[in-house]
Amino acid sequence: MKGFQREDPYLSLCGLNCKLCSMQIGGHCGGCGFGNQSCPIARCSLAHGGIPYCIACPEYPCDRYGQVDAYDSFITHLHRVADLEKMQRIGVQAYHAEQARKRQLLDRLLEEYNDGRKKTIFCLAVNLLELDDLSAILEKVDAESRGLPIKEKAGFITNLLQMCAAQNGVSLKLRKKPPHVPNPL
Repeated sequence: MKGFQREDPYLSLCGLNCKLCSMQIGGHCGGCGFGNQSCPIARCSLAHGGIPYCIACPEYPCDRYGQVDAYDSFITHLHRVADLEKMQRIGVQAYHAEQARKRQLLDRLLEEYNDGRKKTIFCLAVNLLELDDLSAILEKVDAESRGLPIKEKAGFITNLLQMCAAQNGVSLKLRKKPPHVPNPL
């Protein structure tokens, strides 16, 4: 979007964790303010003086957030509002450090355990599961999957991620919007 730039490549204006998105990893989206297509939230930010995150806006939460977490795009929207609030609570630097660590884990998952069909589930897991849980799963898989073919490693870690997600009441599937529901943003 012309005239729109941001300093934060990790968290979008509206709370998506850009560096954990399959589209960003694939080089198809730089995130808001980094070569992304036109975004209504970016226009809104410019109209409100260039706020860095929606949560900094005096009108937050506005009508745009009524159904913001109901459906997903290429990245989960489940924790969008909670992530904005967490960033505000712990501070931008601490939030970025956590996201950088999550991206390291995601890169490792994709490099060492992806059989070519796991990018989406790995992105979802890293977005939605806690760092400690992800680290523990990787340690277990490292110890117990040596010598296995990649397809078996991918299946093993996927099962562990799914079990952890189920224990925490999380679904590792993108929630698609029905065709008749308008996009709230």
